[in-house]
Amino acid sequence: MTSDWTLLPVLSALTFATFVRSTFGFGEALVAVPLLALVLPVEVVAPVAVLVSITVAAMILVQDWRHVHFRSAGRLFLSTLGGIPLGLLLLTAVPGSMVKAALGIIIAAFSAYSLAGRVRCKLEGDRHAWLFGLGAGILGGAYGMNGPPLVIYGALRHWSPQHLRATLQGYFLPASVVVMFGYWLAGLWTTAVTHYYVSALPAIVLAVFVGRAVNQRISGRRFLLCVHAGLIVAGLALVVQSARS
Repeated sequence: MTSDWTLLPVLSALTFATFVRSTFGFGEALVAVPLLALVLPVEVVAPVAVLVSITVAAMILVQDWRHVHFRSAGRLFLSTLGGIPLGLLLLTAVPGSMVKAALGIIIAAFSAYSLAGRVRCKLEGDRHAWLFGLGAGILGGAYGMNGPPLVIYGALRHWSPQHLRATLQGYFLPASVVVMFGYWLAGLWTTAVTHYYVSALPAIVLAVFVGRAVNQRISGRRFLLCVHAGLIVAGLALVVQSARS
């Protein structure tokens, strides 16, 4: 049974997180997981975040499939498959506080370094996609947080806001389906997960359309500033949360 008092904060967190995901192409887990973990067990939070990811990715792909770099998305996804089992093992075998702290520090440090203007390199082609996809699979399997390695990859490829947003969905849709299947096998897809997801669905759909409108009006430079600022906030939130757990 779920508690009525948790429903409003869960709906608010998922709506805001979906708006962020639809605007920037990623981030609903980075926003939702730390917030939802304040009121729900991580075993419920992670599957809910993945179900939302599947829904948002499908909607964005239907709208903007022309902006997808399909080859990049495919390579990222295939390399993710090797990381998902490691992530599921991480979820059950390693203290969550340790993983959250390490993840938060890495994310915040990279984005702070990028905002300082120190990262100027550009990746040509998809030769290194496997490394970022593997990292995304590990984080996705453990906490439903595939985004950071993928966003870093897209930033290093210098993708436009529209291409980054759309291409990431070409990755997120199949990857999230695989992760959700793993959660189902592990017995983590429970009645509570379905309840929170279905309750939030109308707000999620609305947030996708609002986020798309914002994405189409934002400049490339402002887009990157928002992306890295958001990653820093999410990273610090994870570090703080790890210290309290």
